[in-house]
Amino acid sequence: MDGFKRLVDKKQVFGVIVGTRGFFNPAHAASARKDLLALLDANGYEYRIMPDDATPNGAVETLKDARKYAEFFQQYQHEIRGIIVVLPNFGDEQGIVETLSRARLNVPVLLQACNDSPDKVSVSQRRDSYCGKISVANNLYQYGIPWTDTTSHTCDIDSDEFKHDLDRFARVCRVVYGLRNARIGAIGARPAPFQTVRYSEKLLQATGITVVTVDMSDIMGRAAKIDAQAEVTQNKLKEVRGYGRIPNEIVEANIMKQVKLSVAIDEWMDENECDASAIQCWDSIQNNYGCATCLSMSMMGERLMPSACETDVSGVVSMYALALATGNAPGFLDWNNNYGSDPDMVVGTHCSNFPKSFVNDEIEISNLDILGATLGPERCFGAIKAKVAAGPFTFFRMSTDDTMGMNRAYVGQGEFTDDPFPMDGGIAVCRVQGMRDMMHYITKNGFEHHVAMARGHYADILEEAIDSYFDWDLYAHRS
Repeated sequence: MDGFKRLVDKKQVFGVIVGTRGFFNPAHAASARKDLLALLDANGYEYRIMPDDATPNGAVETLKDARKYAEFFQQYQHEIRGIIVVLPNFGDEQGIVETLSRARLNVPVLLQACNDSPDKVSVSQRRDSYCGKISVANNLYQYGIPWTDTTSHTCDIDSDEFKHDLDRFARVCRVVYGLRNARIGAIGARPAPFQTVRYSEKLLQATGITVVTVDMSDIMGRAAKIDAQAEVTQNKLKEVRGYGRIPNEIVEANIMKQVKLSVAIDEWMDENECDASAIQCWDSIQNNYGCATCLSMSMMGERLMPSACETDVSGVVSMYALALATGNAPGFLDWNNNYGSDPDMVVGTHCSNFPKSFVNDEIEISNLDILGATLGPERCFGAIKAKVAAGPFTFFRMSTDDTMGMNRAYVGQGEFTDDPFPMDGGIAVCRVQGMRDMMHYITKNGFEHHVAMARGHYADILEEAIDSYFDWDLYAHRS
């Protein structure tokens, strides 16, 4: 199974609409169409647009044009992830909104309007796209069609700014499509003490997120039957040995238990076409099978198939959303410790299941510390131990609020720091401006102690995707 291909399309496919209005120079429409398609080609995107002779000037203006384009887009409804609307001049708002309304694709829409040049505003040269965008947006609002704005109200198609807007829009489309079609594996029951991670399958399903459950005993039974000499098992063993440093005191039998568990989970995930998973990571698996789940989870995360601890299903939805937005492997952490008296610093930690690229340094694969002390280290091989390297990160958490009958979420950004913190497991020392306000919001609104994080600053992607295209309550943290 190639999780990356399932998670991140090789090429986003966009539907393209070029707007125009009759009493403006039609050459603007033709040149904008040419420039936009060249930009899409240059950046590896695919697109669906009718031949330039299918409508006057290769654009959409009349109801007849709208009908043609709507029928055309419907032919590609299983491919198109978003619609790009460009206004090289004022554009006809009814032609555009009728196209979108009749196509009924229910995908994100990017609305761009071209700049006028101050020295080119004669009757034959002017665009008036600045005003036309307001009219198109007004009609989108009337029709209940959500849309995504560009950085500036107007911009040039061949500008770096619009290239950035296009990348941002592609990520938004990936988040929207990914969440609306996600399949999440819930492997095992949640540990009894963790009432904090209870969730509603029905609220997730209302978004399009399907949860597929399996008893942990089924996975353990499958793992026990796997042939140690089989090719898939030996390949996984090589992968495990190359994934990190295993201390010499770890016996071969314990490594093989972990290998077989990974193969069993991979096969089950593949059979059920799951994109991500939440796993009962303690303590049934340690007591009844004899290893931890962290390494298996970490390796899936590295393939952009994130996996959350303690069967925290809404937690792994948070991880998956971050992976969709960033294209980077996310980690799963507790908001765990204060850092001295600095109100903007917090230590995030887990046992852990951090993917190695999240750590960005060599990892140690050994025994769980806390559970190893109580259950016995011989039952607890598979923990990822490392300190997360410095750099920017985005944090995100969604939760199903059964009391309110809605999905809720928060998103923000911060920095991993190099500050020391001599604690075992996976450690991330974090700085988040206004962290006291963030903690106040988390605690007052009943969020879980788990949070998803991924490298890079991408909070605006998730904010746009959720605010515009999902009926979730979102808090976007800003310092």
